[in-house]
Amino acid sequence: MREDYGERYRELYERHWWWRAREAAILDVLRAQPRTHGREKILDVGCGDGLFFDKLAQFGEVEGIEPAGELVSRAGVHRSRIYVGPFDGTFRTSTQFSLILMLDVLEHMADPAGALRHALALLEPQGRLVVTVPAFRLLWTNHDALNHHFTRYTKSSFRRLAQQAGLKILTVKYFFHWLFPVKLATRFVERSLRLQPMPPDIPPRWVNWLFCRLSRIEYKALSSLPVPFGSSLLVVGAKLDIVNGE
Repeated sequence: MREDYGERYRELYERHWWWRAREAAILDVLRAQPRTHGREKILDVGCGDGLFFDKLAQFGEVEGIEPAGELVSRAGVHRSRIYVGPFDGTFRTSTQFSLILMLDVLEHMADPAGALRHALALLEPQGRLVVTVPAFRLLWTNHDALNHHFTRYTKSSFRRLAQQAGLKILTVKYFFHWLFPVKLATRFVERSLRLQPMPPDIPPRWVNWLFCRLSRIEYKALSSLPVPFGSSLLVVGAKLDIVNGE
């Protein structure tokens, strides 16, 4: 993530319609997951400054890991529960988690299969892994360059990644469908005018409200349908050798 973007990340997460709509969609997904016991033990990978912790607390005890130390405030209220460092074999814990979140994380990683394998090693036998990633290389824009993304995914490419990592996919679906043509148009304009990457701004209040509301209505109406496109991909998975006796 570029430094000037990182400096604005908290404000964007707390106020920008896209982050608000994504958070609401993730909470819908979590509420629909089966509970194997009482309160979950949750790991939020790429948690920033623990910006999602307060909402996740309704499901259980939350810890996080954040590779970008500049995103974590030393005086933050959740600092004691955030490990700062890479999500790889150097991150070791005696805790087994019943829920692990990797929300728009894998696209930043040079070895996403290794990161998924590491997540599965930290997952309880009946635990769940929830992943979101940007969808379709066709939608690559300056936003991807600004965020230092390696790629964007489709259902097919993520299934191949899951197979490499030993992840059993339980749910896979696109969302932010209405953004697909918007991102296509953005890509065309950026290439035509040779625009340079710039951090996103928070739209005027009425626009922010409208786009968030549109995204929520769309998700509620279409999330159960196999819509074959969207600007993001959501995956719920589990350990391959646990599901259905495999």
